[in-house]
Amino acid sequence: MVVATTPVDEGSVDPGSPTRSRWWWPRLPATSGYLSVLVIVTAVFTAVGESTRSRVVLDASTNLNNLLDGRLGTLFASALVIGDVGVAWMIIPLLGCLLALAELRFGAMRLMHVFLAGHIGATLLVAAGLWVAVTAGWLPASISWAEDVGISYGAMALVGALIAAMPPRWRIGWAGAWFVVGAGGIVLGQTFTNVGHLLSLCIGLTAGYGMIRAKAASPRRLTRVEWALLATSIVLAGAVLLG
Repeated sequence: MVVATTPVDEGSVDPGSPTRSRWWWPRLPATSGYLSVLVIVTAVFTAVGESTRSRVVLDASTNLNNLLDGRLGTLFASALVIGDVGVAWMIIPLLGCLLALAELRFGAMRLMHVFLAGHIGATLLVAAGLWVAVTAGWLPASISWAEDVGISYGAMALVGALIAAMPPRWRIGWAGAWFVVGAGGIVLGQTFTNVGHLLSLCIGLTAGYGMIRAKAASPRRLTRVEWALLATSIVLAGAVLLG
């Protein structure tokens, strides 16, 4: 007996479809690309001296001095640099889990949009607040040269956006719990970075609600692998907000 078969277009099958082989693993171009850059930069930072690292970090920082000088490239460069090498090697694997989960649920383009919206949006809002505070004399001018690099704003935006991947009954709790933790981080840390974390979380929550309304996020349930990625992402988010 001959059975006719029709080739299946891979792009037309939902990644969560049970018709796929259980050995199939989705490609994660945004996650792998970004992590590769972070690993390379961190490896170089490990090899160079402390003075060189400090100079590069200051040049890449989205501090008030650089932004007022028109160095807008720091809005992107700062997301590629983690100043503390030891911390970087611990954070990169955790960040990889968060990126992978977001890319599995939202796709590469939405992952990048949310990450950049949180990173750049929170940075500019914090910079505006610092400019007002320095101009009014509420904060010392020296804060304009503070080191300000890293992945935390973009990461917190992704954590907020994951509300779109949560079961409906969990969404309010997800948003409320992280908002409380973010506010607690401000009370404990009392730095502009803590404020930026809460702002980026709110940007991510807004993006997540937008995806829910537009039905842009995958409606399927989380797989076991995705639950594991989510658990690791929660560890990262807690460390960022309270660390």
